[in-house]
Amino acid sequence: MHFLAFMTLLIVRAYIKGENTANTCAIDLSKAFDKVNHHGLFLKLMPKHIPVQLLALLENWLSSCFSCVKWYNAWSQVFCLNFGVRQGSVLSPLLFALFMDDLAKVCIYNHGLFIALYADDTILLAPSIRELEKLLRICEEKLDLLDMVINI
Repeated sequence: MHFLAFMTLLIVRAYIKGENTANTCAIDLSKAFDKVNHHGLFLKLMPKHIPVQLLALLENWLSSCFSCVKWYNAWSQVFCLNFGVRQGSVLSPLLFALFMDDLAKVCIYNHGLFIALYADDTILLAPSIRELEKLLRICEEKLDLLDMVINI
């Protein structure tokens, strides 16, 4: 079973066992991996006691990412990618999760509310519609600070 589905199932069962309803909201972020701010990511990594050598390696890896666009048989000029983590990289989901860490911490201060994150998939869980709406508003504020946008 997918980790996010399993985690969600456990939370829903806990709500039902406590005689609450289980209210969920799935969030789809627009171009989530593409919008990771490299400088913001490094600022979030520094206090996590990651060795300086690893930070330097990540900085070099992300700052030397170049791309171009192919359209039929024509190729654009090469350009530097200043934002985002590489699609398909095994590190990208982890780096994205570290970048989104502040969103996950929202529930520390709001007991009974949960945010289940797995890569760029997000599910909000709450015991009532009112609490779910409150959690969604808080998430919108946090996501706005990260320059992330929820698809409507």
